[in-house]
Amino acid sequence: MKKFNIRKVLDGLTNVSSSSSASPQPGNRENDTIQENLQSEHFQLCKTVRHGFPYQPSAMAFDAVQKILAIGTQSGALRLFGRAGVECYCQHESGSAVIALQFLINEGALVSALADDSIHLWNLRQKLPAVLHSLKFNRERITFLHLPFQSKWLYVGTERGNIHMVNVESFTLSGYVIMWNKAIELSSKTHPGPVVHISDNPMDEGKLLIGFECGIVVLWDLRTKKADYRYTYDEAIHSVAWHHEGKQFICSHSDGTLTIWNIRVPAKPAQIITPHGKHPKDGKKPEPCKPILKVEYKTTRAGDPFMVLSGGLSYDTVGRRACLTVMHGKSTAVLEMDYPIVDFLTLCETPYPNDFQEPYAVVILLEKDLVVIDLAQIGYPIFENPYPLTLHESPVTCCEYFADCPAELIPALYSVGSRQKRQGYSKKEWPISGGNWGQGTQSYPEIIITGHADGSIKFWDASAIMLQVLYKLKTAKVFEKARNKEDKPSTDIVDEDPFAIQILTWCPESRMLCVAGVSAHVIIYRFSKQEVTTEVVQLLEVRMPYELNDVDSPEAAGEQTPAVSTPGATSSPQSALPPAQTHPSTSSNSSDGPRDNVPCLKVRCSPLKQSPGYQVDLVVQLLWVSGEPPQQITSLALNSAYGLVVFGNFNGLAVVDYFQKTLLMNVGVQELYGLADPFQRQPRSPRKARQPSGGVCDVNDGSNASEDRCKSPTSGSCSPCNSDEETKHHKFIDKMKQKSRRFSKTVANDLAKMSRKLVTVPDQKHETVAEHIHRRRSLQPKKRVCGVRTAAQVSRNRAGSSIVRTPSAPDLYAKDSSFSRSRSSSVTSLERESREIISSFHFSETLSRKGEAMPGPSLWVGTSQGSMLVLPLTVPASSELRMQQAPAVSFGGVVTRLKGGILSMATLDSAGAPLHPPYELWYDPNLPDEREEKDRWKRRRPASPPSGSQEGAPDTHYVVLCSEKQAEVIVLPAQTSVFKHNITEASFVLRADVVQMNTGCCIACFCANGHIMALSLPSLRPLLDVNYLPLTDMRIARTFCFSNLGQALYLTSPTEIQRLTYSQETCDNLQEMLCELFTPVETPEAPNRGFFKGLFGGGAQSLDREDLFGETAAGKASRSLAQHIPGPGGMEGMKGAASGIVGDLARTRMALDERGQKLGELDERTAAMMASADSFSKHAHDMMLKYKDKKWYQL
Repeated sequence: MKKFNIRKVLDGLTNVSSSSSASPQPGNRENDTIQENLQSEHFQLCKTVRHGFPYQPSAMAFDAVQKILAIGTQSGALRLFGRAGVECYCQHESGSAVIALQFLINEGALVSALADDSIHLWNLRQKLPAVLHSLKFNRERITFLHLPFQSKWLYVGTERGNIHMVNVESFTLSGYVIMWNKAIELSSKTHPGPVVHISDNPMDEGKLLIGFECGIVVLWDLRTKKADYRYTYDEAIHSVAWHHEGKQFICSHSDGTLTIWNIRVPAKPAQIITPHGKHPKDGKKPEPCKPILKVEYKTTRAGDPFMVLSGGLSYDTVGRRACLTVMHGKSTAVLEMDYPIVDFLTLCETPYPNDFQEPYAVVILLEKDLVVIDLAQIGYPIFENPYPLTLHESPVTCCEYFADCPAELIPALYSVGSRQKRQGYSKKEWPISGGNWGQGTQSYPEIIITGHADGSIKFWDASAIMLQVLYKLKTAKVFEKARNKEDKPSTDIVDEDPFAIQILTWCPESRMLCVAGVSAHVIIYRFSKQEVTTEVVQLLEVRMPYELNDVDSPEAAGEQTPAVSTPGATSSPQSALPPAQTHPSTSSNSSDGPRDNVPCLKVRCSPLKQSPGYQVDLVVQLLWVSGEPPQQITSLALNSAYGLVVFGNFNGLAVVDYFQKTLLMNVGVQELYGLADPFQRQPRSPRKARQPSGGVCDVNDGSNASEDRCKSPTSGSCSPCNSDEETKHHKFIDKMKQKSRRFSKTVANDLAKMSRKLVTVPDQKHETVAEHIHRRRSLQPKKRVCGVRTAAQVSRNRAGSSIVRTPSAPDLYAKDSSFSRSRSSSVTSLERESREIISSFHFSETLSRKGEAMPGPSLWVGTSQGSMLVLPLTVPASSELRMQQAPAVSFGGVVTRLKGGILSMATLDSAGAPLHPPYELWYDPNLPDEREEKDRWKRRRPASPPSGSQEGAPDTHYVVLCSEKQAEVIVLPAQTSVFKHNITEASFVLRADVVQMNTGCCIACFCANGHIMALSLPSLRPLLDVNYLPLTDMRIARTFCFSNLGQALYLTSPTEIQRLTYSQETCDNLQEMLCELFTPVETPEAPNRGFFKGLFGGGAQSLDREDLFGETAAGKASRSLAQHIPGPGGMEGMKGAASGIVGDLARTRMALDERGQKLGELDERTAAMMASADSFSKHAHDMMLKYKDKKWYQL
């Protein structure tokens, strides 16, 4: 294990500033040596499981004995489903669409046919299914597959109308071929079209029913190799189904009709049915309907047969959704589906086609859903689906992954989510019940949270590589519903989905949830097990105007700049509120002027009934400014111990106290720097002055408001004369002192300290933050106003002719909108890239200031230009003060700069362990005994104690930063860099997180070039670098996330989540964790034929297909017709696929299979040698007879 010494690194630094060199250094050498336990052998990347609905499904099959469902997709994927929690995913290498699937019933094998004219044999007896054999057709296109029950010969229909036989054991073609020109009548002059159906007679395996697209059906005798009967209809055929007695079959046609034929009467159909056609009274032919794409005919012992069909609706049903029709006796039920039907299967009690089928359910595969209906109950109710197939119910817009959560979270979420389940499901068990769960040892709780386009949020239980929905939250309930088109949300930020979730942050310990939507709104939720009715939704409105200047990066981009620590001006909302100002309201359809001071969405003003679960605590909305919509929120963070929520966007950041429902800070990005701004921001020309319909007065301007507005943009620049600077400083301090009685004590103390520093250091060159803000107010008098109101007040004010807006915080950052720059959707991407935005936040209790001896609360801010700034926080120490006084936020200056935008930040203690921010343990806010303030404050977790630092010496902390290009570790409180690593040069990092592993912590990164990397902490050694998945879709970048203990996931398609692990331990245990698809099950006994049927031969007739299709009888097929390809999942690939007892059984089975395969090969070679010997003997005998009676001279 590698060790490094921080002291040696610090001693080698030569660029330590005087302020940092004065800071006390760690005095204990043992504390400076951090031992890293994570090594490269602890990491390995592999996929674990895929959840969700198969994207773009195309085919389906069901094993009636094993109870396993298989679904193929247009991308060549296979998804197999059993009982709840039993899922499996595998992929064809070619990626071609799956057009047909056939199970080898109760054999643990599956045959798939692809659009590239290849068929594959999958082995399902191992936990990771693999291809055993493949057969690629070269000259014909595959259209249909049929595999009779308990047969090893597969019928393959082609586009040319021919039928080939494939041995599924050896995957070789037979020389027996049914040619289309022999199947149809010789008098026919046209090609019958592709083969659309193949099936054998249930009572006679020697009779094969072949359906051609043109409408011809042929009953082919396999023994005599000729057609017995031919059935012709004018309309094209889509599907064919047998009656179990083998005397009748039914066809579905393109005109919406069903024809029932007696096999011995080929002249005309016995019955023609138009299920949805209108029957004229004059006896004419019914009007044509839409094609019936599929029909199934199932019989029962004690009642009428079932006919199940899809399609066939009349053409006058415009706009009607796809339907499944169930005809049972005289009743016809039409079941509407939410999506188009891809395929359906009727589940029956017996796998034998020559017995009464006794159907009990219908599995319907839709384009975006899987539905199973119960045929045994009145009304055909659906079964409750146990699979996580509702992931895409609304498109996923964001995703977060939490591993190793508190154990009580999942039961709590399940208890409130169970009340949300729909009623009316079938009372029977889910019929797809095959397979067994894995026996893995991974038992820690895992939760996945997904945000959706309709504003909903879903919590999923992801423990033990399963996925089950726990709870669903609808954020759109907070807002008013649109009654008509005019009332729809009039936001210019997005064209549709105004409630879509953009960012979410969750504190598992306190169960606090905070979400940001695309309409520039933030909603804070608390978790409660009690149902409440909120009379008035608490609303906080924030005005964040656009900054005026662009950003030009300095020449030494990416290099660390000296941190200029300026005395922090703090902000606090504890000011006396001035008289309310009024101005005319501007509605969304107002023609008098641009929209101003209105949010994008309207919060409901009526009482809100909130069920147990997550309940709204506060809604924060950004307002329109001078006719321009607010910018979308780009970063969000929450801390339950401080009661703070911070969010940022293109304009700046805002800090909200959700305890007191007030705004603590609202500043632009440039204001965070002070004079330490490393960028050259070029002022832009002001836009043409608007004629505002009304403005909010700057409540802090007082008598100087008109004077400030009259100043030119350059009149506020600082004079180089020190005396003028001192005069301005003292004037500003005097002015602030006069107003300090409206501020908190913390602000007053900071102002006093700043005043003393100005007096004692008259020649200071650096501008204070307070003066900088004051100067910027004179330069750009924009307004940043926050209104704290209830939703009812908002509604009442907007209903009248005027609107009241009450500022809730001292307007240190108030600015006028006369120089506001356009923030409409017409802003080019180049303009957006040149603007510095807030990209990340991190709350921490650490040494945020240079020279600090004790850790304190702080907020770390990262920007898109690679700057990291710190905002020290002052949080009251007792519950009484906290409820009366809000925290104070100060400016700490720039700490460092990296190349690329800051993606994530974390803090480590002196031992290199993660220093998690404090949090508040959960309490139910609606229970009286838990609502008391003193109990609430007792639940706050204290900060981590110093880890063995020397008495009198400050503790040492480390800040870990990761940007789009680099990673860096900074030691605190010196604020000096100790390690720096260039992650990528040609690409950029999309997602980076500091994650906890079993033996340490590391940085996990996902790059746009597809590389997944891990770096050790704090030395930033590369531990893992795998080229996994290149960025092909922005969906991956938006949803990729890492979690603790080596877990990660991303949205691989609009409907599926792919989970993966980068932990070697998880990879080693993956085989035990995966489910088993195949389980030993007895095949049901064949139906009893009865005495008389056995005596007179009325039962089913079997056929020895080997005698007909084998090489001895039929010969070999043409080599150019198809090519055999051994699969990667052959005998060698199956070795070591399992471990333990299951592995021993698998290896024994493999040994038997190998022995059988070798014996089979030996038999084939022996047969070939015997045939060769017979041929040689025959030729020798012929030669002997030819020359037997000839003389030697006649030779």
